Amino acid sequence: MDIFQTVTDRIVAELENGVIPWRKPWQAAGLAISHTTGKPYSLLNQMLLGRAGEYLTFAQVKQEGGYVRKGEKSSIITFWKWIDKEDEETGETVQIPFLRYYNVFHIDQCEGISPKYTKELTETANPDETAEAIIADYTAREGLTIEHEHGNRAYYQPATDKVVLPLMKQFAESSEYYSTLFHELTHSTGHEKRLNRLDAPAHFGSEDYSKEELIAEIGSSALVYHCGLETPNSFRNNTAYIQNWLQVLKNDKRFIVSAAGKAEKAVNFILVGQ
Repeated sequence: MDIFQTVTDRIVAELENGVIPWRKPWQAAGLAISHTTGKPYSLLNQMLLGRAGEYLTFAQVKQEGGYVRKGEKSSIITFWKWIDKEDEETGETVQIPFLRYYNVFHIDQCEGISPKYTKELTETANPDETAEAIIADYTAREGLTIEHEHGNRAYYQPATDKVVLPLMKQFAESSEYYSTLFHELTHSTGHEKRLNRLDAPAHFGSEDYSKEELIAEIGSSALVYHCGLETPNSFRNNTAYIQNWLQVLKNDKRFIVSAAGKAEKAVNFILVGQ
Protein backbone atom coordinates (compact mmCIF):
# COMPACT_ATOMS: atom_id res chain seq x y z
CA MET A 1 0.00 0.00 0.00
CA ASP A 2 1.22 3.53 -0.83
CA ILE A 3 0.79 5.01 2.64
CA PHE A 4 1.41 8.59 1.46
CA GLN A 5 -1.34 8.28 -1.15
CA THR A 6 -3.70 6.60 1.33
CA VAL A 7 -3.24 9.37 3.91
CA THR A 8 -3.70 12.07 1.28
CA ASP A 9 -6.81 10.43 -0.17
CA ARG A 10 -8.46 10.34 3.26
CA ILE A 11 -7.72 14.00 3.94
CA VAL A 12 -8.88 15.01 0.44
CA ALA A 13 -12.14 13.08 0.88
CA GLU A 14 -12.88 15.05 4.06
CA LEU A 15 -12.14 18.37 2.36
CA GLU A 16 -14.34 17.51 -0.61
CA ASN A 17 -17.15 16.91 1.89
CA GLY A 18 -16.63 20.38 3.33
CA VAL A 19 -14.89 19.10 6.48
CA ILE A 20 -11.51 20.48 7.50
CA PRO A 21 -9.99 17.44 9.20
CA TRP A 22 -7.30 19.21 11.21
CA ARG A 23 -10.14 21.06 12.98
CA LYS A 24 -12.47 18.11 13.44
CA PRO A 25 -10.70 16.34 16.32
CA TRP A 26 -10.38 19.46 18.43
CA GLN A 27 -14.01 20.54 18.20
CA ALA A 28 -14.80 17.64 20.52
CA ALA A 29 -13.33 17.36 23.99
CA GLY A 30 -10.13 15.41 24.33
CA LEU A 31 -7.67 13.75 21.98
CA ALA A 32 -7.21 10.39 20.34
CA ILE A 33 -4.85 8.38 22.55
CA SER A 34 -3.25 4.95 22.72
CA HIS A 35 -5.11 2.54 24.98
CA THR A 36 -1.79 0.83 25.73
CA THR A 37 0.28 3.87 26.76
CA GLY A 38 -2.25 6.65 27.33
CA LYS A 39 -0.17 8.95 25.14
CA PRO A 40 -1.85 11.18 22.52
CA TYR A 41 -1.16 10.46 18.86
CA SER A 42 0.66 12.90 16.58
CA LEU A 43 -1.15 15.77 14.85
CA LEU A 44 -1.33 13.80 11.62
CA ASN A 45 -2.86 10.81 13.37
CA GLN A 46 -5.36 13.06 15.17
CA MET A 47 -6.52 14.16 11.72
CA LEU A 48 -6.72 10.62 10.38
CA LEU A 49 -8.64 9.30 13.39
CA GLY A 50 -10.90 12.33 13.73
CA ARG A 51 -12.38 11.26 17.05
CA ALA A 52 -11.27 11.49 20.67
CA GLY A 53 -10.83 8.40 22.83
CA GLU A 54 -8.69 5.30 23.21
CA TYR A 55 -7.54 3.18 20.24
CA LEU A 56 -6.19 -0.38 20.01
CA THR A 57 -4.85 -2.68 17.33
CA PHE A 58 -6.72 -5.93 16.65
CA ALA A 59 -3.97 -7.85 18.43
CA GLN A 60 -4.18 -5.61 21.50
CA VAL A 61 -7.95 -6.10 21.70
CA LYS A 62 -7.50 -9.87 21.55
CA GLN A 63 -4.67 -9.79 24.09
CA GLU A 64 -6.94 -8.08 26.61
CA GLY A 65 -9.64 -10.67 26.12
CA GLY A 66 -11.98 -8.53 24.06
CA TYR A 67 -13.11 -8.56 20.45
CA VAL A 68 -13.95 -6.13 17.66
CA ARG A 69 -17.65 -6.07 16.81
CA LYS A 70 -18.53 -7.61 13.47
CA GLY A 71 -18.64 -5.15 10.59
CA GLU A 72 -16.51 -2.46 12.29
CA LYS A 73 -13.92 -0.82 10.05
CA SER A 74 -10.44 0.08 11.22
CA SER A 75 -8.62 3.41 10.93
CA ILE A 76 -4.95 3.88 10.20
CA ILE A 77 -2.23 5.59 12.21
CA THR A 78 1.19 6.34 10.79
CA PHE A 79 4.68 6.33 12.29
CA TRP A 80 8.23 6.74 11.08
CA LYS A 81 10.60 3.78 11.35
CA TRP A 82 14.32 4.18 10.78
CA ILE A 83 15.94 1.51 8.64
CA ASP A 84 19.60 0.85 7.83
CA LYS A 85 20.77 1.25 4.24
CA GLU A 86 24.22 1.01 2.73
CA ASP A 87 25.47 4.08 0.90
CA GLU A 88 26.44 2.92 -2.62
CA GLU A 89 29.31 5.42 -2.90
CA THR A 90 30.91 5.23 0.54
CA GLY A 91 29.80 1.79 1.67
CA GLU A 92 28.76 3.28 5.00
CA THR A 93 25.51 2.30 6.68
CA VAL A 94 23.09 5.20 7.02
CA GLN A 95 19.63 5.42 8.53
CA ILE A 96 16.70 6.61 6.46
CA PRO A 97 13.11 7.24 7.60
CA PHE A 98 10.40 4.91 6.32
CA LEU A 99 6.71 5.66 6.81
CA ARG A 100 4.72 2.74 8.24
CA TYR A 101 1.17 2.31 9.48
CA TYR A 102 -1.04 0.35 11.87
CA ASN A 103 -4.75 -0.44 11.70
CA VAL A 104 -6.53 0.53 14.92
CA PHE A 105 -10.05 0.47 16.34
CA HIS A 106 -11.76 2.96 18.64
CA ILE A 107 -12.63 1.42 21.99
CA ASP A 108 -16.33 2.00 21.23
CA GLN A 109 -15.96 -0.46 18.34
CA CYS A 110 -14.91 -3.20 20.76
CA GLU A 111 -16.56 -5.41 23.35
CA GLY A 112 -14.96 -6.60 26.58
CA ILE A 113 -12.51 -3.67 26.80
CA SER A 114 -12.77 -0.91 29.40
CA PRO A 115 -11.21 2.57 29.03
CA LYS A 116 -8.08 3.09 31.11
CA TYR A 117 -7.44 6.79 30.68
CA THR A 118 -10.87 8.41 30.50
CA LYS A 119 -10.95 11.42 32.80
CA GLU A 120 -13.64 13.87 33.76
CA LEU A 121 -13.14 17.03 31.76
CA THR A 122 -12.52 20.12 33.85
CA GLU A 123 -13.50 23.56 32.68
CA THR A 124 -10.72 26.04 32.12
CA ALA A 125 -11.73 29.10 34.11
CA ASN A 126 -9.63 31.61 32.20
CA PRO A 127 -8.51 30.13 28.88
CA ASP A 128 -7.62 33.57 27.58
CA GLU A 129 -5.05 33.95 30.35
CA THR A 130 -3.47 30.67 29.29
CA ALA A 131 -3.20 31.92 25.72
CA GLU A 132 -1.79 35.26 26.83
CA ALA A 133 0.90 33.54 28.91
CA ILE A 134 1.99 31.46 25.90
CA ILE A 135 2.05 34.52 23.66
CA ALA A 136 3.97 36.65 26.17
CA ASP A 137 6.59 33.96 26.73
CA TYR A 138 7.11 33.31 23.03
CA THR A 139 7.32 36.97 21.95
CA ALA A 140 9.67 37.87 24.81
CA ARG A 141 11.91 34.88 24.15
CA GLU A 142 12.08 35.51 20.40
CA GLY A 143 11.95 39.31 20.33
CA LEU A 144 8.84 39.19 18.17
CA THR A 145 6.58 42.25 17.88
CA ILE A 146 2.77 42.12 17.84
CA GLU A 147 0.95 45.26 16.70
CA HIS A 148 -2.81 45.88 16.77
CA GLU A 149 -4.51 48.31 14.46
CA HIS A 150 -8.09 49.17 13.61
CA GLY A 151 -8.21 47.40 10.27
CA ASN A 152 -9.16 44.21 8.49
CA ARG A 153 -5.81 42.52 7.93
CA ALA A 154 -3.91 39.91 9.92
CA TYR A 155 -0.43 38.97 8.73
CA TYR A 156 3.14 38.13 9.67
CA GLN A 157 5.91 40.23 8.10
CA PRO A 158 9.26 38.34 8.04
CA ALA A 159 11.32 41.41 7.08
CA THR A 160 10.43 43.19 10.33
CA ASP A 161 9.64 40.02 12.32
CA LYS A 162 6.26 41.49 13.19
CA VAL A 163 2.67 40.23 13.50
CA VAL A 164 -0.12 42.70 12.74
CA LEU A 165 -3.69 42.06 13.89
CA PRO A 166 -7.01 43.92 14.09
CA LEU A 167 -8.06 45.08 17.55
CA MET A 168 -9.39 42.36 19.83
CA LYS A 169 -12.73 44.17 20.09
CA GLN A 170 -13.21 43.69 16.34
CA PHE A 171 -13.54 39.92 16.83
CA ALA A 172 -16.94 38.42 17.66
CA GLU A 173 -15.41 35.78 19.94
CA SER A 174 -12.21 35.49 21.93
CA SER A 175 -11.52 32.13 20.30
CA GLU A 176 -11.57 33.75 16.85
CA TYR A 177 -9.01 36.30 17.99
CA TYR A 178 -6.62 33.74 19.45
CA SER A 179 -7.04 31.36 16.54
CA THR A 180 -6.04 34.18 14.18
CA LEU A 181 -3.09 35.21 16.34
CA PHE A 182 -1.83 31.63 16.70
CA HIS A 183 -2.08 31.27 12.92
CA GLU A 184 0.28 34.22 12.43
CA LEU A 185 2.60 33.09 15.24
CA THR A 186 2.92 29.72 13.52
CA HIS A 187 4.01 31.59 10.38
CA SER A 188 6.60 33.44 12.48
CA THR A 189 8.30 30.18 13.48
CA GLY A 190 9.34 29.81 9.84
CA HIS A 191 11.69 32.82 10.06
CA GLU A 192 15.29 32.02 9.10
CA LYS A 193 16.48 32.58 12.68
CA ARG A 194 13.97 30.01 13.98
CA LEU A 195 12.88 26.95 11.97
CA ASN A 196 13.92 28.50 8.64
CA ARG A 197 10.84 27.33 6.77
CA LEU A 198 9.81 30.44 4.81
CA ASP A 199 11.04 30.99 1.29
CA ALA A 200 10.38 34.00 -0.91
CA PRO A 201 6.93 35.61 -0.46
CA ALA A 202 4.26 33.57 -2.23
CA HIS A 203 1.04 34.91 -3.72
CA PHE A 204 -2.44 33.67 -2.85
CA GLY A 205 -3.39 30.59 -4.84
CA SER A 206 0.16 29.43 -5.44
CA GLU A 207 1.35 26.04 -4.23
CA ASP A 208 3.94 27.52 -1.85
CA TYR A 209 1.31 29.80 -0.32
CA SER A 210 -1.13 26.93 0.17
CA LYS A 211 1.52 24.78 1.79
CA GLU A 212 2.53 27.39 4.34
CA GLU A 213 -1.13 28.23 5.06
CA LEU A 214 -1.80 24.57 5.74
CA ILE A 215 1.04 24.45 8.27
CA ALA A 216 -0.24 27.61 9.96
CA GLU A 217 -3.82 26.32 10.13
CA ILE A 218 -2.80 23.01 11.68
CA GLY A 219 -0.50 24.80 14.14
CA SER A 220 -3.21 27.26 15.14
CA SER A 221 -5.67 24.45 15.70
CA ALA A 222 -3.29 22.59 17.99
CA LEU A 223 -2.51 25.72 20.03
CA VAL A 224 -6.19 26.59 20.39
CA TYR A 225 -6.82 23.09 21.70
CA HIS A 226 -3.84 23.37 24.05
CA CYS A 227 -5.39 26.49 25.60
CA GLY A 228 -8.81 24.88 26.06
CA LEU A 229 -10.58 27.34 23.75
CA GLU A 230 -13.68 26.23 21.90
CA THR A 231 -13.44 26.97 18.18
CA PRO A 232 -16.73 26.24 16.36
CA ASN A 233 -16.41 29.47 14.34
CA SER A 234 -12.72 30.26 14.54
CA PHE A 235 -11.31 28.88 11.31
CA ARG A 236 -11.30 29.58 7.60
CA ASN A 237 -13.97 27.31 6.20
CA ASN A 238 -14.55 28.90 2.84
CA THR A 239 -14.39 27.71 -0.74
CA ALA A 240 -11.19 29.58 -1.66
CA TYR A 241 -9.11 28.02 1.09
CA ILE A 242 -10.55 24.53 0.66
CA GLN A 243 -9.93 24.60 -3.09
CA ASN A 244 -6.32 25.68 -2.59
CA TRP A 245 -5.70 22.95 -0.05
CA LEU A 246 -7.26 20.39 -2.37
CA GLN A 247 -5.05 21.55 -5.22
CA VAL A 248 -1.80 21.26 -3.31
CA LEU A 249 -2.71 17.94 -1.71
CA LYS A 250 -3.68 16.39 -5.04
CA ASN A 251 -0.43 17.63 -6.60
CA ASP A 252 1.80 16.35 -3.80
CA LYS A 253 0.82 13.13 -2.06
CA ARG A 254 3.58 13.53 0.53
CA PHE A 255 2.75 17.04 1.66
CA ILE A 256 0.06 16.42 4.29
CA VAL A 257 2.50 14.16 6.13
CA SER A 258 5.21 16.81 5.87
CA ALA A 259 2.88 19.69 6.80
CA ALA A 260 1.63 17.96 9.94
CA GLY A 261 5.22 17.31 11.03
CA LYS A 262 6.25 20.91 10.37
CA ALA A 263 3.19 22.21 12.24
CA GLU A 264 4.05 20.04 15.23
CA LYS A 265 7.60 21.43 15.25
CA ALA A 266 6.18 24.98 15.08
CA VAL A 267 3.84 24.34 18.01
CA ASN A 268 6.65 22.88 20.12
CA PHE A 269 8.85 25.84 19.25
CA ILE A 270 6.17 28.29 20.41
CA LEU A 271 5.47 26.38 23.62
CA VAL A 272 8.95 25.34 24.72
CA GLY A 273 11.41 26.90 22.29
CA GLN A 274 12.51 23.72 20.55
